[in-house]
Amino acid sequence: MTGYRVAPLGAAIDAVVDVPGSKSIANRALFCAALAAGESVLSNLPDGDDTQAMVVALRTLGVEIEDGSDDGSTVRVVGGRSRFRPGPLTLDAGLAGTTSRFLTALCAFGNGRYTIDGGAPLRTRPMAPLHDAMATLGADIRTHAATGHLPVTVEGPFDFSSEEVTMPGDVSSQFLTALMLVAPYFNDGLRLVLSTELVSRPYVRMTAAIMQQFGVQGVEVGDRIIVVPRGCYTPQEFTVEPDASSAGYPLAAAAICGGRVRVPGLTKYSIQGDAHFCHVLARMGCSATQDADATTVARSGQLRGMAINMVELSDLVPTLAVVAAFAEGATEIHGVGFIRNKESDRLGDLCDELQRAGVDAVATADGLIVHPGTVRMATLGTHHDHRLAMAFALLGLGASGIVVDDPDVVSKSWPDFWSMIESLR
Repeated sequence: MTGYRVAPLGAAIDAVVDVPGSKSIANRALFCAALAAGESVLSNLPDGDDTQAMVVALRTLGVEIEDGSDDGSTVRVVGGRSRFRPGPLTLDAGLAGTTSRFLTALCAFGNGRYTIDGGAPLRTRPMAPLHDAMATLGADIRTHAATGHLPVTVEGPFDFSSEEVTMPGDVSSQFLTALMLVAPYFNDGLRLVLSTELVSRPYVRMTAAIMQQFGVQGVEVGDRIIVVPRGCYTPQEFTVEPDASSAGYPLAAAAICGGRVRVPGLTKYSIQGDAHFCHVLARMGCSATQDADATTVARSGQLRGMAINMVELSDLVPTLAVVAAFAEGATEIHGVGFIRNKESDRLGDLCDELQRAGVDAVATADGLIVHPGTVRMATLGTHHDHRLAMAFALLGLGASGIVVDDPDVVSKSWPDFWSMIESLR
């Protein structure tokens, strides 16, 4: 598909939207199940590229993963370190940053050399904090093309007598999570000392919650230190929650177009920080309800701009920026300078494309400012970023003439996203 022309709704929405499982939760659960000696059953796995890349790589590594349902949303995982095939092996992470970083840490448990690689856009993303920390912990880390980037060859084992490692907290929670997930297997657990402020606390807490569900209790997440006790994962039956970041798009569609959207299964008990996005929309003039069954957002009045720190909801910055284009008054988003190193520069690229569509959006040092205006016809580039593509779809629901270039990039997290957009009619 070369470009997707979004048809504006022109009417209020009344929809119930089923959202795929969280890829962030799924990849963490797959990691734990891969190390747990025995059989786990994981349900509601998403069918996006990131999760599939993790499944394929784990199978290559020697973990037994069998489909337990026709659509692949339920899998049986037979794991344990003894199952890992000796290297040399090459594992392809595709375009998945989470998958590549988790696999890099996991491969230090194997016997021999393991090379982790991915597509060209993934090769440009930073990996140095993880590589440096793993080297400090005794793993042999060798990069091929550029230091701190993929492809990388890992040869273990870790020095499991290590007790502490220092890492930055303001780059990516995926680096911290990768080491948290392996930390229980160190002789005395592991302390992760943060040299800078922790900026993705909800994702770190999510990691700790999933580790607990797989049998590792007592992970402590502080402002500048994360303590993981010694332990091991045990096989589990585990159901993946609906993806809160993905749920933000249909909920934001209700904010932009008016009406009501309900997302079943995304509840007040969610372990995902992005589940709180409905309350952000409430601050802009929507009504939001979150109970034990679902999250619902509705709007009948005017949207209003605001100032907000999105440090704990950073994946939803593009979504909120598009909602802000239809609000009354300016919206200032701050606290998210680190998202320039995601799949795209999610500040600079986002603002450039919004300006192409006539939206007055200006990037700042740690965020952006959006002034509402008249949206004009434009073809918007996605910069290999699923989050930009899905956010720009929302712009097209509220204004005519928006074409999203490279729309297939949404397959990273939600292959059926465009069908969902059409179903809102």
